[in-house]
Order: sequence, then C-alpha cells, then structure tokens
Amino acid sequence: MTIRPLFAALAVVALAGCAADPAPNEQIRLTQQALEQASAVGASTDDSPELKLAEDKFARAKANMADESYKRARMRAEQAELDARLAEAKILTQKSQEQLNVLNTRITRLRKQLQLGEAQ
Repeated sequence: MTIRPLFAALAVVALAGCAADPAPNEQIRLTQQALEQASAVGASTDDSPELKLAEDKFARAKANMADESYKRARMRAEQAELDARLAEAKILTQKSQEQLNVLNTRITRLRKQLQLGEAQ
C-alpha cells in the first residue's frame, strides 16, 4: 500500500521536471548568427533601428539566461532573431533598389545613344 503514494509522488516530481523550460542554447546561437549576418550585409545600429532593437533584445535574453529565466530568454532571443533578419532584409532590399536604379540609368543612356544613332 505504501508503494502507490510513492509512485504518485514520483510521477508529480517527474511532471514538474518536464514542465521546466530548458536553456535555449540553440536559439541563442541562431540569434547570434542572425545578428552577425545582418552586420555582414551592412546593417548597423546607427542606420537600422531594427538591428538596434535586436541587439537590445538579445542583451536582455542573455541576462535572462544568466538568471535562468529560460522561457523569457527564449522569447526575447526569438524576437531578436526576427528583428535582425528584418534589418538584414531591409538592407538587402535597399542595395537591390540601388542596383536597379543604376541599371535603369544605364538603359536610359543606351536608349538615348541608340536614338541619336538612328537620327544620323
């Protein structure tokens, strides 16, 4: 008869152990990688509020890790990763637009040259 309460107590302890959030080490790594990638394409905290926000959230995520507040750390790290990816996408879009503008200028110049050639 004493075995049943023991099993019940062990089951409660096991479930409580499963409920605890594990350290989000992989998410922290992914976020760090996203921040580095955003910087590598030219994003800077001076020009990109998204990157500044990402770095701030990542700093809070690391503080949460130190406090063992793993659920908060995971949530902030995920948010920071998304902000860093948004900063990267905006920089890449801006660079693509600049390249498109250069190509359009060249095309316009070539068309003018062709029209001049036909007129002569």
